[in-house]
Amino acid sequence: MKAILAFLVVTVASCAGVVNGRPNVVVIFIDDMGYGDIGPFGSKLNETPHLDRMAKGGRKLTSFYVAAPVCTPSRAALMTGCYPRRVGLAKGSGHIVLFPGDPHGLQPDEWTMAEMFKSAGYATGCFGKWHLGDQPQFLPTAQGFDSYYGIPYSNDMWPGLKRWQCPDLPVMRDTKVISLVRDMNDQADLCRQFTEEAVKFIRANKEKPFFVYLPHAFVHGPRAARPEFMKNAKDATEAQIEEVDWSVGEILDVLREEKLAEKTLVLFTSDNGGARGCVNLPLRGGKGSAFEGGMREPTVVWWPGTIPAGTTCDEVMTAMDLLPTFAKMVGGTLKEGRTIDGKEIGPLLLGVEGAKTPHESFFYHQADNLRAVRSGKWKCFRKGELYDLSKDIGEKKNIAAQHPEVVARLQKVMDTFDEEMVRNSRPVGVAKNSRTLVPRPGVEGEEAYRPTLSLKGR
Repeated sequence: MKAILAFLVVTVASCAGVVNGRPNVVVIFIDDMGYGDIGPFGSKLNETPHLDRMAKGGRKLTSFYVAAPVCTPSRAALMTGCYPRRVGLAKGSGHIVLFPGDPHGLQPDEWTMAEMFKSAGYATGCFGKWHLGDQPQFLPTAQGFDSYYGIPYSNDMWPGLKRWQCPDLPVMRDTKVISLVRDMNDQADLCRQFTEEAVKFIRANKEKPFFVYLPHAFVHGPRAARPEFMKNAKDATEAQIEEVDWSVGEILDVLREEKLAEKTLVLFTSDNGGARGCVNLPLRGGKGSAFEGGMREPTVVWWPGTIPAGTTCDEVMTAMDLLPTFAKMVGGTLKEGRTIDGKEIGPLLLGVEGAKTPHESFFYHQADNLRAVRSGKWKCFRKGELYDLSKDIGEKKNIAAQHPEVVARLQKVMDTFDEEMVRNSRPVGVAKNSRTLVPRPGVEGEEAYRPTLSLKGR
């Protein structure tokens, strides 16, 4: 009760001067960044001065998890506050993620973070990689965003992906394709474009509350950055990470310039662990893995004058928690009778003394498969391995033999969760007669618009 009262006092006191008494919110969602890829989380390889400054002025979240180790399900969880299985998007229609022209997408009936902010009177903008469906009913502007500028799925889903017959990679404004990413120079320019569009949106909406979702295509392959970043980097991975840091600097700078810094909460994180070339240490595993490196993300939250500067929180938090937490902060609505898995973490974000995680358990999935659970310091895998994360963050020593009672208890927790998920999951969105947004090069007629997954093996 003390923590709740303290949170209410801090929230009311800190909102003086905030637009309409509520913060603007910016969520920066990087693609495939490793836990150890930025300065605040120990990187000695990459120069990230803007993120370093953000962490010094804000709060590091060292046990912040996404709900999946790959793109589509992780983003579905962020937008809905639910484990991906609950909303039918633990995977795509025929692959671990959605592909061009996929008939599956985020069910329009789901209540997204953008719709929640709109219910509170916020302007909403998405700038970057969406990856929750490219059919009309699944696009950002059909899911609560006033404005969208970006790519509808991963930047490697283009003709250069030789395993698949993908169309050219489209860049969209709202519902229209306005250009194509045809070569590596175009790939290298994506971070700049998304950042500048986000900055323009902030300037245009500075007199009213806004929500900006900035899901970068970087540092997903194929990797390239602009020449000014490539020239001093040892490789394209380092260049992309440093350009992402530049992007963070641009966002924080415009907030300072427009005198919005003390009125805005900014959260930086990644959609899953790092892929090849990224650094996930000291964690084990990376993208696609149910080890910590697949789902524990380098996360920084910043709100000058409200979030205590230079602090760290190691309590368990998840991307699913952001929807209910922001709803409470801004007075947005959630759907009654609709199960969500996220919990309110305002006291943790705001540094309320003594605040503890609201999660008794956090569940790790690969597609529809439950692989492990974390409860307190313990992490138990379905196959029976047990790790004490308070002493072994790298999951190096399986201590199941020494604690059989813990393994037995956590196996039952996973059984119960699986049973509940079967009872209370919701259907995925399905589009009839789905087709790609642009044609495959060199193919004529309607055949050129066939969904990529339907061409597998052709």
